[in-house]
Amino acid sequence: MTLKEAKTGQTVTVKKLNGEGAVKRRIMDMGITKGVEIYVRKVAPLGDPVEITVRGYELSVRKADAEMVEVQ
Repeated sequence: MTLKEAKTGQTVTVKKLNGEGAVKRRIMDMGITKGVEIYVRKVAPLGDPVEITVRGYELSVRKADAEMVEVQ
C-alpha cells in the first residue's frame, strides 16, 4: 500500500521509499523516512494534495510524491 491509498484519519508507518535522486532526497528532507509514523489528516476533493502530520508538523504532499512512499 502507498501513502496515496491511505484513508483520512489513518495512521501508517513508512515501510520503504521508492523513487530516485532528487525526488527521493526531497521526500527524505521533509522528514518522511523509513519507520516514521504518518497521520493522514485530509485529502483534497480531487485527491491532490494529501495533508499529513509527520514528526509533529503538518505537511501537504502531492499525489505523485505520495505514491512513492510505501506504508503499512
